[in-house]
Amino acid sequence: MNFALPPACDAVLLDEPSIQTRVAELGEQIAEDFSGKDLRLITVLKGGLFFLADLCRCIDLPLSLDFLAVSPYLPGQGGVVRMTKDLSDDVAGADVVLVEDVVDTGLTVNYVLSLLKGHGPASLSVCTLLDKPSRRIADVPIDYRGFTLPDRFVVGYGLDLGGRYRNLPFIGTLRDEDVLR
Repeated sequence: MNFALPPACDAVLLDEPSIQTRVAELGEQIAEDFSGKDLRLITVLKGGLFFLADLCRCIDLPLSLDFLAVSPYLPGQGGVVRMTKDLSDDVAGADVVLVEDVVDTGLTVNYVLSLLKGHGPASLSVCTLLDKPSRRIADVPIDYRGFTLPDRFVVGYGLDLGGRYRNLPFIGTLRDEDVLR
């Protein structure tokens, strides 16, 4: 199915084949690194779901999935992030990979990592599809990185603006005037 570029987007930054190729590469690397381990992939709902679904199918290992939900970090609120859904399964002693759609300021990832450490995993790694290092406030480790992006607001492949555009199979940049709406 071909999706048209929505009027709010000014360009396709990453097309579907490029995303799928990189996701497969990340999956192969994770499979190599965690062979023989008790692998758990965890993502933060809702944006990370799309990346997690594709990534887990590229990891040829037994693994399990779990989900967290947190209130989003909003500028001007002092960096406050809070959990709204905790893990369903125990990850104590397991090798956990936090699967993120985008690492931007790092505040949410930093919060989630501290939360996950409290669950006692054997190891804890971060895999992000998109990294925006120019916006980083909190220094967070990234073990697996799909793409490094400039400081632009992007949508598609799980990323949204007001709940819209998550279903786009590509990642597009929003026009500046549409970001401010």
